Amino acid sequence: MNYRANVLALSTVLIWGSTFAAISASLNGGYSAGHLVLVRYFIASIFFVLIAIFSKNKFKLPTFKDAIKILILGWIGISVYNIGVTYGQLTISAGTAGMLIGSAPIFTAIIAVVVLRERLSFAECLGLFIGFIGIILISLGTSKIGFIFSKGVIFVLISALAVSIFFVYQKQLLIRYKPIEITAYFTWAGTIPFFIFSPGIFDTLQNSTLEANLSAIYVGIFPAAIAYILWSTALSIGRASAVTSMIYLEPVVAVIVAWFWLRELPSTLSIIGGVVALSGVIFMNVMARLRYKTRELEVS
Repeated sequence: MNYRANVLALSTVLIWGSTFAAISASLNGGYSAGHLVLVRYFIASIFFVLIAIFSKNKFKLPTFKDAIKILILGWIGISVYNIGVTYGQLTISAGTAGMLIGSAPIFTAIIAVVVLRERLSFAECLGLFIGFIGIILISLGTSKIGFIFSKGVIFVLISALAVSIFFVYQKQLLIRYKPIEITAYFTWAGTIPFFIFSPGIFDTLQNSTLEANLSAIYVGIFPAAIAYILWSTALSIGRASAVTSMIYLEPVVAVIVAWFWLRELPSTLSIIGGVVALSGVIFMNVMARLRYKTRELEVS
């Protein structure tokens, strides 16, 4: 067991899990959703510019073909994802948003089947089904008028789909570029669309509470920048399976931080749904790893 890798991975998950409460704190303190995503990623972009300038190793410039891929994936994984989460949290709690984003591996599995033509075993399909039941329960827990998904749930589920697409298609680029390079490029690309929210930004900065401004700075520096560096480092020095398993803790952290920071808890039905969805994701991933290990043994 690589202790350092696990510590880095756990630190990353703690930072990412706190993101949802920090977003709600900024929204409650005077920020509009558009202004928050702009401030957050403008700060993150500046952070990566400084790293690029002062880094001992110069960033490798992407080819034209890769630049197009980076631009599109940046829009999907950064722009669409963050707009969905931030606008979603206008109507649902931070903990609920964290649990819905925690279901992203379910969408990743679907993309792998539909686009990459991967086959799932019966056990993996069962995990997928359990995960969907969890998503439905989380969503119903936010509805006050029966079997209807709230607007916030739909926004956050779009974000979960966007980040799933992002993770599936970025793998080829990670082979050709260092993690910090590709993260910086994605951040810069994803920040560009946020400038449509720039009108009125200075009024928001002046009129928002101190907590809101500090929260915006926090989500710009830590979850959007530093956490990705920690995660990439953890993956580079530790076993991928051990490191990525830490991500299952993110929804739990999101709920706990939201309760401590905002005194906010999802509904009982949403919490039950979160447990069910997380169980489905874990079951699906465990079954997939067992299947791959069985294949390796058969080949050897």
